Amino acid sequence: MFQIQAEMAEAGDKVSLSKLSKWFGVPRRTLYYKPTKSAPKVNPVLAKKVKDLIDELPFAGYRTIAFLLGLNRNTVQRINQIKGWQCRKRQIGFRPRAQAMPSVAQRPNERWATDLTRVWFGQQDRWMTLSAVIDCHTREILGWRLSRRGNAKTAEATLEDALVNRFGCLARTAQPLTLRSDNGLVFTSRRFTVTVRSYGIKQEFITPHTPQQNGMIERLFRTIKEQCIWLHNFKNFEEAQTTIGQWVTWYNTQRPHQALNMKTPQQAFQLAA
Repeated sequence: MFQIQAEMAEAGDKVSLSKLSKWFGVPRRTLYYKPTKSAPKVNPVLAKKVKDLIDELPFAGYRTIAFLLGLNRNTVQRINQIKGWQCRKRQIGFRPRAQAMPSVAQRPNERWATDLTRVWFGQQDRWMTLSAVIDCHTREILGWRLSRRGNAKTAEATLEDALVNRFGCLARTAQPLTLRSDNGLVFTSRRFTVTVRSYGIKQEFITPHTPQQNGMIERLFRTIKEQCIWLHNFKNFEEAQTTIGQWVTWYNTQRPHQALNMKTPQQAFQLAA
C-alpha cells in the first residue's frame, strides 16, 4: 500500500492512506502493523544439564542425552538446535541397494560378526589393526584385539577371546553358531577357517564389495573411532590398548543402545538368556 501511495505521488496524485484503505477494502491499522517475532526461549536449567552431558559425552546424540537425563527427546533436540549444539547431517544421496542379507539374529549366540579395521595411531606406532567380534542379537563386543599386524593370527585370537568371554572355555559350541565376515584374505585363510571349524562354528561370507551386509560390525568400528579413538592422542600402544579396553567395558555395561530400546548390550543378553 505504501508503494502504491509513493507511485501515485510521483505521478502527481497525492492520496492519503485512509482513502487507499477504503478503495481496497483493507483496515487502516493493518497498514501500520509490523509483525514481531520474539526470540525462542530456553530453560536455562535444562540447557545447563544438556551442555554438561555434551561436554562429558561429546559424541552422544539428542536421543541418548534425553534418555540419560530422563527428558523428552523433542525438548533436548529443540535446545540443541537453538543453542547450535546439534551437528548437521551430511546429505548422502541415492546409493544402489545391495542384496538383502541382514546381519540380525533372533537370539544370543545365533550369529556373530567379525572384521578388521585399520587405525592411525601417530608417527610412533603408525597404522594399527583393530579386530572385533560382536553378537548380532545383543550388539555386545565379545572379543577384540589391537595389534600391529592384521593377520589371521589376530583374527583367530579375537575369536577365541569371544568364545572364552561368552562360554567360559575354548571348546566346540553346543548350539549352532554362525560367524559372518567378508571375503578378505584373513577370513578365508587356511589357518582361520580350520580354527573356526574346530570350534563347530559355521562361516558365513557376505557378497564381495557389499560391506552393508556386515553392517553391524562396520557400524561398531565407526562408533569406536568416533567415541573413543579419534578423541585421544595416544602416546603409545599400551595407552591405546588400555583406553579402548575401558571404552569397550563402558559400551557393554553402561552405554544405552537405541536398537536395543535404550538398554545396554549386557542387559539385552540377560533379558534374552
